[in-house]
Amino acid sequence: MKTGILFDLDGTLLNTLEDLLDATNYALAQCGYPLRTLPELRRFVGNGAENQIRMSLPEGASPEEVQRVLKIYKPYYTEHCQIKTRPYDGIMEALDTLKDKYPIAVVSNKPDGAVKTLCAEVFPGFYALGETPDCPRKPAPDMVFKACRAIGADTCVYVGDSEVDVITAKNAGVPCLSVLWGFRDKEEIERAGGEHFCEDPRLLPRIIEEIIHGE
Repeated sequence: MKTGILFDLDGTLLNTLEDLLDATNYALAQCGYPLRTLPELRRFVGNGAENQIRMSLPEGASPEEVQRVLKIYKPYYTEHCQIKTRPYDGIMEALDTLKDKYPIAVVSNKPDGAVKTLCAEVFPGFYALGETPDCPRKPAPDMVFKACRAIGADTCVYVGDSEVDVITAKNAGVPCLSVLWGFRDKEEIERAGGEHFCEDPRLLPRIIEEIIHGE
């Protein structure tokens, strides 16, 4: 049985929060709404762009208004997603170690165009999948299954930073490794059922090996 490693993107491999905030605030400003802060947006990300915009708007915003702001946000973010975004310290070294042994894919709830743009620039050669109309977003397991097929893996370890990732892995029937440098704190992840944790990107290869081999 061939095992792959699937990574969430935002808050796991890349610190994308400032670019997400700038794009969200651009769209809000264009539509006459108050801007959001970094701590606020940290709570809003992880469940797709539409949910992010819905939570960023004032309470009670209509579905039509969410779509109006979203139509401004999506192309703007795709064009400006690489300005302040950077890999977390130690991530590139961890990936270099892992890719010699395991096929790797990136699976994210952010729009597919932005995911592919970022990964082509920062992680060339990795299969990258974002939200598309024909594949339900996490926590549905479909993206995990599609990515595993694409990289020739029968199963995987799923690595993410949020409660959404824990639930996604559970729905897909695979183990989840939760990183603690991302957008959620440990208590939130534990409430969702998180069991395996990593506090430093440099420890990822060792902890992933332990999960795979049941140590």
